[in-house]
Amino acid sequence: MDLSIVIPCYNEAEGIPAMQTNLLPVVGRLARTRTVEVVFVDDGSSDGTAQALGSVCGRLSGDGVPARLERHAANRGLGAALRTGFAAATGDVVVTTDSDGTYDFASIPALLDLLTAGTDIVVASPYHPQGGVEGVSPLRLTLSKTSSNLYRMMVSRGVHTYTSLFRAYRRAVLQAVPFESDGFLAGTELLVKAMLQGYRVAEYPAVLRVRGCGRSKARLARTTLAHLRFMGRVALHHLRLQRLDLAQPIGEQP
Repeated sequence: MDLSIVIPCYNEAEGIPAMQTNLLPVVGRLARTRTVEVVFVDDGSSDGTAQALGSVCGRLSGDGVPARLERHAANRGLGAALRTGFAAATGDVVVTTDSDGTYDFASIPALLDLLTAGTDIVVASPYHPQGGVEGVSPLRLTLSKTSSNLYRMMVSRGVHTYTSLFRAYRRAVLQAVPFESDGFLAGTELLVKAMLQGYRVAEYPAVLRVRGCGRSKARLARTTLAHLRFMGRVALHHLRLQRLDLAQPIGEQP
């Protein structure tokens, strides 16, 4: 398998029809030039998300694209859903993306084009000078952008966005870099640890948009606290007082 697309979902039944409309044509175009699979992870939804995703899997399979649905019996958080998706994925390259359309599925080919020799991860970056943000609430945007700016100072100024889920990874990165967070910190934790281990990152200037329907599942206060704790661990790592890959609890719940 050349490419796996991993999409975690939690109580997103309302938005699944729009996701299907926008995602399937992109997957179809990708499948013309490479082998592609799609892995959905239902993270303990209670609103019919699993049934809706089952229908999407059927459509994909009918079009000749392998698709599977992994399910958690109870909500475990974004990080846990990502680990389940990564374990199920078989592609040499793994793309992760939100199900809610905050990033355009049609950008997946452009993201993959930047995964050239010498690059291990491509990050969709709304905070890149050529990126943008449309309609996102000022509070959520301030917290996300401030977090990314702090990570820029601590890890690398060459990367502008540390908080987006929309990324492309080489499988070797996911096999070598563990992450412990079960919650929304997970993507940042994975990226920061990969960069500190020497993996090379490119940015794709992207536009982050407000979700079309439903509501975000992120708990801002809890996620902010998790970032602050993780930043403390990164600082200690730089001071050589603590290895960052030690399996310590981060303090974030789903």
